[in-house]
Amino acid sequence: MNRIGIVFPGQASQYVGMGRDLYDADARVRRLYEVASDRLGEDIAKLSFEGPAERLKETRFTQPAILLHSLSVLTVMNDDIPAAALTAGHSLGEYASLALSKIISYEESVLAVIRRATLMEEACRKNPGTMAAVMGLEEEQIVDICKRASVKGVVVPANFNSSNQVVISGSLDGVEEAGRLCRETGAKRVIPLQVGGAFHSPLMESATAGMKEYLEALKFQEPQTGLVPNVTGTVERKPDRIKELLVAQLTAPVRWYQTMKYFRDNGIDTLIEIGPGKVLTGLAKRELDGAQMINLDTMQDIQNFVAAAAK
Repeated sequence: MNRIGIVFPGQASQYVGMGRDLYDADARVRRLYEVASDRLGEDIAKLSFEGPAERLKETRFTQPAILLHSLSVLTVMNDDIPAAALTAGHSLGEYASLALSKIISYEESVLAVIRRATLMEEACRKNPGTMAAVMGLEEEQIVDICKRASVKGVVVPANFNSSNQVVISGSLDGVEEAGRLCRETGAKRVIPLQVGGAFHSPLMESATAGMKEYLEALKFQEPQTGLVPNVTGTVERKPDRIKELLVAQLTAPVRWYQTMKYFRDNGIDTLIEIGPGKVLTGLAKRELDGAQMINLDTMQDIQNFVAAAAK
């Protein structure tokens, strides 16, 4: 391995049973789950390991559950975590990048995401909305379609996931109209997403004040790993600017495609996804063509990685 990038997944990567082997193996992991459960007033370990899946999909539980899984992998690996040149996380995954970069502690990261998830769920109740993934259109086409569809309701590009996939977000009518126009324009697929609301859109605006207040009370350290925020897709090193971008992230699009291009342009030839699933390594295959892709999800994944690195 030469130049490493570490990424962390976001919402919709969860699955029932995730992280259980890590929890059973390490008392420090169990402590993280206890901190989260105390703040949530819910046994997040039981919910993560046993479900039901429908309850785990609720934003206030999904976000901390996914983050806890990613942080559990980091905790178990400890000194075996490879030195990364760059790190990024998809939406809520950015908080795992904060922890990896030592900007905030693991516990602070968990508590911040619980606050974020609560604020976002409240915003979803105030302003119901939805999201849909669009495949097979150019980015510029989708931006134009969202502008045209806005006569029916709020709709914006929310996730620039890859050169072939953009997620749109907004009101029910706005997303429906934009989806119709995308299909008319020649989109290969328009897939409604099973999400709790219109994330990364103006409908999340009511969550920003509370998140800003929460983050302002935290002491951010300078990152020890190159952190690439979702909002800009380029490295940011100033703690106060990182806080601003975390607030902006609630209503701004996730520039993941641009982030992976930045990784490529900065020589990343090994991408490690830490947490549940393989969504991000799958998305990165075009932008990081030829790079080695590694997923660290389970205890077995960690053991295999450590054994290979020791050879």
